[in-house]
Amino acid sequence: MSHDGNIVIGVDIGGTKVAAGLVDSCGEILKQNRTHMIASGEPASGLAAVSEAIRGLLSGEPPQTQRARIGVCAPGPLNPLTGVIINPPNLPIWRNYPLAEEMQRLFHVEIKVDNDANAAALAEAKWGAGRGYQNVFYTCIGTGIGTGIVFDGKIYHGRTGAAGEGGHLGIDMHGPKCNCGKRGCIETLAAGPAIARRARQKLAANKEFLMLKIAGGNAHAVNGEIVGKALDAGDPLAKEVMDETLDLLAYWLGNIIDVLDPDVIIVGGGVSTLLAPYLSEIRRRFHCAHPSPQDTPLVLARYGEDAGIAGAAALFETQ
Repeated sequence: MSHDGNIVIGVDIGGTKVAAGLVDSCGEILKQNRTHMIASGEPASGLAAVSEAIRGLLSGEPPQTQRARIGVCAPGPLNPLTGVIINPPNLPIWRNYPLAEEMQRLFHVEIKVDNDANAAALAEAKWGAGRGYQNVFYTCIGTGIGTGIVFDGKIYHGRTGAAGEGGHLGIDMHGPKCNCGKRGCIETLAAGPAIARRARQKLAANKEFLMLKIAGGNAHAVNGEIVGKALDAGDPLAKEVMDETLDLLAYWLGNIIDVLDPDVIIVGGGVSTLLAPYLSEIRRRFHCAHPSPQDTPLVLARYGEDAGIAGAAALFETQ
């Protein structure tokens, strides 16, 4: 495979997998490779898994591609200035681990490291649904809720590099306790597991609904996908669950608009497919001090499961 010399290697590190890709200057992913991530044990084992994904990707590539710069995105918290992974809950193998330094030692090329949601936000701003907008707010709604902020084409990191944790913005001080230690974070209320939990709670008191039938009579098996199927089939209980979710997201994003006044809000992640038909309804429900919140576009992300690869590569597009 021949390339134009502007190729960047984007590496997306998760709790169970490492995905690496060759990304061109237009944000197109030309080739991918995936391996299993080692999440616990010796720190060097995690590095070996990352190295395996990259070396497999580069197999058979020309010399200039072998020397391509490497962007890496990983779960936070991490320090994007030093490339140190601090203490991500789903990557216990790394604690205060100098990932950028270790990767530079292995590959002898420039390395950049950033939070996965920050990186995805940058990819969307540069090449995706946020292209043409100056200030972008991105949220990835899936098992959790991650967010990234891009101002004038650059990730907003804040004073210490820890900015952008919008999923841990609390909207109910008496709400369920979040893994971060706070109560009522939007992640605990509107991420995929929270949607499923609310559906199961409603089914406990209402047995005769389609969601339960789709789940084979097992309320514990109800997940976001089943809620979506029931919703499409007109199940009133599924609609009630979705209405509550839309209200929560609208309230949260209204706060985001009041604080940041972004040019666009982009929604990605696994739950975005479920939410896609309701984005205009979320906008309609915005309640803000802002004089015209409904004028803020709310759009689906371009990149799906490849957001991390594109985002990691985009880290070099800010130069």
